[in-house]
Amino acid sequence: MELYELTVHELMDKLNKNEITSEDITKSYVSRINEKEDDVEAFVTVLSEDAENKAKEIDQKIEKGEITNKLAGIPIGIKDNICTKGIKTTCSSKMLEDFVSPYDATVMDKINAENLITIGKLNMDEFAMGGSTENSYFKKTKNPWNLSKVPGGSSGGSAAAVASQMVPWALGSDTGGSIRQPSAFCGVVGLKPTYGLVSRYGLVAFASSLDQIGPITKDVRDSAILLNIIAGHDEKDSTSVDMPKKDYEKALTGDIKGLKIGVPKEFFGEGINEEVKESLKQAIETYKKLGAEVEEFSLDIAKYALATYYIIACAEASSNLGRFDGIRYTYRAKDFKDLKDLYKKTRSEGFGAEVKRRIILGTYVLSSGYYDAYYKKAQQVRTLVMNEFNKGFEKYDVILTPTSPTVAFGIGEKSNNPLEMYLADICTVSVNIAGLPGISIPCGIDKEGMPIGMQLIGNKFQEETILNTAYSFEQEYKFREKYKPQFKGGTK
Repeated sequence: MELYELTVHELMDKLNKNEITSEDITKSYVSRINEKEDDVEAFVTVLSEDAENKAKEIDQKIEKGEITNKLAGIPIGIKDNICTKGIKTTCSSKMLEDFVSPYDATVMDKINAENLITIGKLNMDEFAMGGSTENSYFKKTKNPWNLSKVPGGSSGGSAAAVASQMVPWALGSDTGGSIRQPSAFCGVVGLKPTYGLVSRYGLVAFASSLDQIGPITKDVRDSAILLNIIAGHDEKDSTSVDMPKKDYEKALTGDIKGLKIGVPKEFFGEGINEEVKESLKQAIETYKKLGAEVEEFSLDIAKYALATYYIIACAEASSNLGRFDGIRYTYRAKDFKDLKDLYKKTRSEGFGAEVKRRIILGTYVLSSGYYDAYYKKAQQVRTLVMNEFNKGFEKYDVILTPTSPTVAFGIGEKSNNPLEMYLADICTVSVNIAGLPGISIPCGIDKEGMPIGMQLIGNKFQEETILNTAYSFEQEYKFREKYKPQFKGGTK
């Protein structure tokens, strides 16, 4: 078995037994990137040489006893909207094509403190706006299970890189499902933490009240390990919550006897693919076999959540993206008559179609005469969504839904129909609206061999509950042992 096939906890075990070195691991992943990147196109920036040099340095320090971190020398991929000092942070946009961050995001400080090795920055939908990674200025990332399909978005590069084993794990960001949906499409594990658990300092803002950084990994244990690293209070982020530190890996007992799982019937209705429903039904039976109590209930928010999400997200995007004006650190139009013309041409040339669409929508709902009708109303409905979830968690420990209504769709299939693309987020957006934690794990494949994702939603700051619930299913179902990406339609 190649080193790139192992999970992070398996690599840690071998490292700590001195069976392998950091250089061995890094070279294995660099070789894999060289083999698969031309097909998958998951990276915006590959840091092969830097990564190999850092691995040699770490091995030397470990030998001298200067580094004792258990995770030292493990590579990681970073979504390209997370600031990395001295490395390009482009948000996959022409607007930031040449931007090199002068500082590290807080999560990067934590990653670097553990002596992990950043092996590259990963492709995404421009400014995290999209569900297919077709909105990147640089390239369209492919799904490793079938290269004619999308990997999901906006963290499509992160999910595809993990699924194709070009990185052992990665960081993504989730505003309305952007970690969970691509994880479902690519057959990997994606965790969106509770809002405020992980610092957003250094994450380029899309919608500040919804964005969260989280892990995309090969299995649930790796997700818990990475969450242990990145979670925690940060004074630089006013929305960061100060709470006692937890060990999420220790929570993985696999024992879920007596756990109460609620299944909202509204998430299994019209628009949900039949094969997705069938896989979820089988997963529910597995949970019953493992001793959980599973019950159907009504969570009547799905029809409101999507509209609420897009009003709030676009309004906040309109505000946040105002800083990209061609004056300071961004792309600047070459020919302009005056300041107003500079703004107009810079933004027309620097932003892609989807970003412009959302800025226009957001500006409209915030404008005089429409603010009360749209934005204020959306914030009121947001409170209703939170209240409905609170009622659900009075009775259930975990809420189980599909991650996405369908499996991965074809490249170009929905790109000309924004509304249809937005509907793909129907199962995930309510989690962000309510600020809850959610995890997507693979629970089957369809007749074409594409992965199907199951979402487990927990109450606020109950990551250990959903991680253990996911872990118990994963240990029973053994998806990674049964199925591997096929790279259909590729040249290699």
